[in-house]
Amino acid sequence: MWWNFVGRTDEEIRQAREDWMKGGRFGEVKGYDGDPLPAPEVPAAHLRARGRVR
Repeated sequence: MWWNFVGRTDEEIRQAREDWMKGGRFGEVKGYDGDPLPAPEVPAAHLRARGRVR
């Protein structure tokens, strides 16, 4: 998970951000009267899963 995106890989998170910024994939929030919030830049470092802790 990063910002409001959930993905299994770094690539999925980056694609989700790109899709969010382009619009269309995520739909719209009914009743919100404003522009979509811009997603922050994904860190330059490769995102990785924290691993499973039990």
